[in-house]
Amino acid sequence: MAREYYRQWSGEEAGQPFGPEWKLVLPWLKLLGIPVIVVLWFLSGIYIVRTDEQGVVRRFGRAVRVTQPGPHYHFPRPIEKVDRVKVTKVRRIEIGFRSISSGTPARYRFVPQESLMLTGDEQIVDAQMIIQYKVKESKKFLFNVRDLESPRGALMDAAEVALRQVVGRRPIDDVLIGEKLQIEKDILELLQRIIDRYDSGVKITAAKLQTVRPPKEVEKAFSDVVSAKEDKERLVKEADGYREDLLPKARGEAQRIIREAEAYKAERIKRAQGDADRFLAVLKEYEKAKEVTRKRLYLEAMENVLPNVRKFIIDPELGNGPLQILPLEGTIKKLQSQEKGH
Repeated sequence: MAREYYRQWSGEEAGQPFGPEWKLVLPWLKLLGIPVIVVLWFLSGIYIVRTDEQGVVRRFGRAVRVTQPGPHYHFPRPIEKVDRVKVTKVRRIEIGFRSISSGTPARYRFVPQESLMLTGDEQIVDAQMIIQYKVKESKKFLFNVRDLESPRGALMDAAEVALRQVVGRRPIDDVLIGEKLQIEKDILELLQRIIDRYDSGVKITAAKLQTVRPPKEVEKAFSDVVSAKEDKERLVKEADGYREDLLPKARGEAQRIIREAEAYKAERIKRAQGDADRFLAVLKEYEKAKEVTRKRLYLEAMENVLPNVRKFIIDPELGNGPLQILPLEGTIKKLQSQEKGH
């Protein structure tokens, strides 16, 4: 039906190339068509760069400028063309495996020819890694390196070289257990240096080791070795803990003994100083009255030597008869008690 209407309107049935209506339209088309087309052509040069993008303007295929987010204008095709590059997007490449599905659980396909490599002590290890990067300079990213992001492009090859070089410098124990963080740091630095030599406009943001393990054929033996090393480290840490617990106690005990010795030393010094002062005081009194002091010292010494013995002081002027030392004290007390009884 549409075809029939077209034929009637266009005058095709009458054998005329254009119907009468076209005779009215054609002059206006001749008048307005070319300017409208030109205006539309010029308006096609308006473009907008999003906030996460940079625009690279090419003039006859050669990059002439980089535009930032916002509205811009370029000469329409075929004079100029704009390539928009997402500069905030975190891109990634996978070495040693490929993601098949990101569902739960995720599925992967392993690529042994990329992940199997020799360590510094000539052991085989299976190391898989993810490289994350951003576009630093969009113009260089687009045009300086061909096939930069292709499956076997320059970035993939450089990442694999960096991984093999860093792993090849270390023994397998460091790769499997001890220095994973340092290995990731070294890979990132080395890969950035390689990419900078290409002047590719790429900034490497992260290098993350995923699965690092020995080959399946010897995996059990390596697991036993790893378990033994972990037990060793655990025992060493327990011993260090015991040492850290024991040493403060020993230091505290040593300080206590030292303080007690210092206190005893100070006490003995003070006591000796007091004895010396007392001796000097006695000497001073002795110098004043030698005879009296000598007798007093003698009597005090006898009191100390014979504390529980009754002692009598006899005046030599009264004579030396035995009656002076007779034990008459008991008899006198007996007589006194008898008198009280009467």
